[in-house]
Formats: sequence, C-alpha cells, structure tokens
Amino acid sequence: MSVDFCVQERCSPASMSIIMHVDANSAYLSWTATHLLEQGYPVDLRTVPAVIAGDPANRHGIILAKSIPAKKFGIGTADSLMEARSKCPSLIVQPPDYDLYLHCSDAMYEILSRYSDRIQRYSVDECFLDYTGSVKALGDPLAAAQEIRQTIKRELGFTVNIGVSSNKLLAKMGSELEKPDKVHTLFPSEIREKMWPLPVGELFMVGRATTRKLRRINITTIGDLAQADPHHMHSLLKSHGDLVWRYANGLDDAPVIPNDRIIQKGVGNGITMRYDVTTEEEACPVILSLCERVGMRLRRLGCRASLISIHLRTADLSGWYSHQRQMDTYTRSTTVLYRWACRLFRECWRGSPIRQISVGVRELLDARMHQISIYDFRTLEKEDALSDTVDRIRKTFGERSIVRGVFVNTPMAPIDGGVNDGDYIMMGGYRNEDLG
Repeated sequence: MSVDFCVQERCSPASMSIIMHVDANSAYLSWTATHLLEQGYPVDLRTVPAVIAGDPANRHGIILAKSIPAKKFGIGTADSLMEARSKCPSLIVQPPDYDLYLHCSDAMYEILSRYSDRIQRYSVDECFLDYTGSVKALGDPLAAAQEIRQTIKRELGFTVNIGVSSNKLLAKMGSELEKPDKVHTLFPSEIREKMWPLPVGELFMVGRATTRKLRRINITTIGDLAQADPHHMHSLLKSHGDLVWRYANGLDDAPVIPNDRIIQKGVGNGITMRYDVTTEEEACPVILSLCERVGMRLRRLGCRASLISIHLRTADLSGWYSHQRQMDTYTRSTTVLYRWACRLFRECWRGSPIRQISVGVRELLDARMHQISIYDFRTLEKEDALSDTVDRIRKTFGERSIVRGVFVNTPMAPIDGGVNDGDYIMMGGYRNEDLG
C-alpha cells in the first residue's frame, strides 16, 4: 500500500507520525555468515542447515540462531545442540561473536542516521526510526524504507525487514508480517486486514503464559483480543491486560527516544571448557580472560557497572554455584572486575570440578556521568587511560597484539568466551519472558 495514500486517506500529513522499525533478519546467523564469506569461507551459512550455538565442541550448547534450511529440519532457537544434531547430522555450527555483532549493529545504525536524527536503538539487531521530520526533505516514506533495505543489503551484505506505520507498536508488528528482506506497512486502516487475523501469541507482549490464559476464554486471534471487553481483560491479566488490549487495537503513544547506544541492562561472558577446573589457580586465569572481554564490552558501550556476578557449573552439568555482589563503585576496569570476580569465586565455590564459568555485570551507568571522590580520581583516571590505550591497540592490531603476562608462553586464550549473557531493554522496559 502506498504510504502517501494512507496519509491522505486517514489523516493530514502534518498530524501523522511516520515511524519505521528496522529488524535484521536472523541477525546472529546472517552477520556470522557475511563475515565468514568476507574471510573466504566457501559456504553461505544462510543457504545450508546451520546454527549459531555456544561452543561447537560442547554438545550441550544452546541454539542462538538458525538458518531457514535448519528450520526445515525442525530445529528451533533454544534447542540444545545435541538435539539439533540428532535432527540434522550434517548441521554446520558456528560460535557467536558478540563483538562482531556490535560492529554490524553500529554499521546498520550509521546507514539509518542518513535518513533521520531520531533513531532509537531497540536491541543489538533492531532500531526505531522517526521519519516524520524527514518526509519533506527526503520524500515518500515507503520509497525511503525500500532504499534503506537495499542500501543495507548492498553495503553490509545482510537483509532487514522494515515496518512502516504511525507508531512504534504497529511498525514493529509490520516488520514481522513476512520475512526475509521485505518492507511492510501497517497503518491503523490496515489493522483489521493484516493484524487481527494473526494468532494472539504473535502480538508483541503476549507470551506463552498469557496466550494460554487467553485461549481458555476462546481468544485465539489478535482480533478476538481487540474486540474483547477491556474490563474483562483487566480482571484477567491486571495492568498487563490493559496493555495487550491497547496493543491489539494498535494503540501506542510511546515516543521514539533518540539514543546512539544499545540499551542494555547487563553485559556478560561465559565459556564451557574442554577440561575440568579443579583448583583456584586454574580458575583465576580463565576468569581473567572472561573479564577482559566484559571490560572491553563495557568500554565499547561507554558504560560502567556496579553489580558483578559469577556463575559456575559443575563438571557433570547437574549443579550451579552462583554469587553476586555490589562493588564499591561503578567501574569499567578489567583489573577491578577481575579482583571482584575472583573474590566471588572464592566465596561460592565448594570444591567440585567445574566445566562452565561465566562473569556478568549489571546496573550500568553512562561512563561520562560517573561521580567520583577526590581520593580515587587519579587512580580512576590512570585505569581509564590504560584501558582505552589497550583497546585501541587491540582494535588496530588484533586482540592478541597485547596480552597480560600471565598468558605469555601458555596455550590459554588471553581473551576468551564470546557468549553474551546481557539483557536488552525492550519497548516500554518490558520483556516478553517477564510477563508470560
């Protein structure tokens, strides 16, 4: 449908917002596939049964992303790697590369910034773009969306879906209508035709538990929910019922809040080792290699963290040790994170052989807003300068161009892990898992 037609038919151009939701298709797998092709890899992972999973050497890894051919074998996100391989023995498995994903996300953001200065990074692979103020200068929104889609495909090598509408909710729902590599409109006049026939579980913010509750009262489609009594929805689901009823009717007044960074609640890094760790002397270098990447990610995001946690999984994969603590101050220093992580390790480990270790930080704060005392200013200033210098060297010459002495002449990786355990804040601060 022509966007101009929608605008002219339903409301005046001056009063109607034009919002786009740009979503990278199968982001982790697409970005890994594109990177591998650039490195000379002979196969495009998107065209064969392939997945992104924790550690390919670990049969207990979890599927993070899958190709369309893999989906045809019944492989789903969150399946175990062992289960996926039983469905498709020839499955190609690649590990996640979170730093690559941040780089791809930044590149996508840069292209979007050519079309508007009002962009909200919604997650690592999604952005909202307010095109309202750009219509007069850049023209028809639907033509601009097609141009964005084609530019990303041509310059970056991966595809996106773009939803175009008058608010964030409808733009996001529009981008989900048919994949991959498509542009869809979902304006209020199109809700009845395009959105209402969909299963109710496909509505944003309607998770599995909510879907079960709604189906018990014969609400099976989004249209059923939209036409239900809002008071009944409130009595059934409380304030969440109010929210999903509004969404089913296409009502959303959340503004696009410009931000050039991915909004995260936490950053983490973990590894499954090929041998069992049985002593603190063995564990500490592993923890340091994990903290190196956590610190690098914090600095890349321009954040400091005040809450640190460590998780240990036993060798038989049947038990967990876990501990967290509020640090004395907000930090982005690898050294400080390492000291705290080792302290937590000593406090929670009970001596059982360990196969998995992960380190995470939460309660993030913009690094520029950090309040310090006169007593720690010089120390903090030196730590920041040292960390920034090391990051620049690694970015220019590679991650192994400068390493800590403990890793010299050892087979251990100086920066290890790569699986991100961080959480992205979703629209309105909610996540589907939280609300069923």
